[in-house]
Amino acid sequence: MTDVGSGDIALVGILTNFDPAAGKSVKDTPENIAKAATQFEALLIGQLLKSARGSGDGGWFGTDGDEAGSTLTEMSEQELSSAMASSGGLGLAKIIKSGLTKTVEHKSRSSNGA
Repeated sequence: MTDVGSGDIALVGILTNFDPAAGKSVKDTPENIAKAATQFEALLIGQLLKSARGSGDGGWFGTDGDEAGSTLTEMSEQELSSAMASSGGLGLAKIIKSGLTKTVEHKSRSSNGA
């Protein structure tokens, strides 16, 4: 079971068309789709980094034994994964964006044609 952080909750909100902070639905705009896809890829990259850290001795900085070192490691992984996803990452965001855009366009045509 994975931990759910505030970034994960925001991602779930985007994927379900609901903004928890504003308490309202959001539209399936290309910008929102791209944002959700990038956040999802960042989440996956973060989980890969976390798994890689868990398989070695200590953290990335060799200070994983104390709370400050653990916090530094987690924050570093989070920023690195966001930066990687924003600059192309593994290419997953592009694929996800394409699929979600096709789904939204299909739903839009179906509701307009009905």
